[in-house]
Amino acid sequence: MSPNTPYLVGVTGGLGSGKSTVCRFLAEKGCRLFEADQVARELQLHDQEVIAAIKALFGAGVYSIDSAGTLSLDRKQVAAAVFSSSEKLQALNQLMHPKVFEEFQNVVLDAAAKGDKLLLKEAAILLESGGAKGLDAIVVVTAGLAERVERAIQKGMGSREEIMQRIAQQWPEERLIERADYVVENKGSLEELKEACNALYQKLLQAASSPRNHL
Repeated sequence: MSPNTPYLVGVTGGLGSGKSTVCRFLAEKGCRLFEADQVARELQLHDQEVIAAIKALFGAGVYSIDSAGTLSLDRKQVAAAVFSSSEKLQALNQLMHPKVFEEFQNVVLDAAAKGDKLLLKEAAILLESGGAKGLDAIVVVTAGLAERVERAIQKGMGSREEIMQRIAQQWPEERLIERADYVVENKGSLEELKEACNALYQKLLQAASSPRNHL
């Protein structure tokens, strides 16, 4: 990569761990943020190849168009299908991950042109999907299982049973930590988490100025 390429940091963690909050704090410090899951959601509404493939996988009924002509995807229906079928989950991942990776590469080029020093790639299944390729470092956000489930319920992400089913599809924290360069424990107050992010930001800045070994 070009010497102007920003330091590329993957941020991941299990469902409800607080990785989005960590990314928000780091973005406030000056990091550029690429939200892989949000980009995937946008592609599912605007990329015709993706839309056609999702209809083939889950049926045309997962999409609807409102009176204003706006396309929407029934994500709960898709989630119910993929979390009860490993084959459909794998097919969806094989469809989305190359598309999201391509979008990320475009952002890397733009960040390099603009002189951004740190670029975060936030993704729920960063390591499981192979999405850590080419990154300089991995940050894993951890939290207690009970806390994670409660946070997910409060965000309306499903019932306790559905959330536990989704968590079971992800790597356990121990396995994520084995791959981590930095671990952020989200087991205290929001202020404590912010302080941890401030410390992490300084470490990332220091790492960005050192010779790199891409993952």
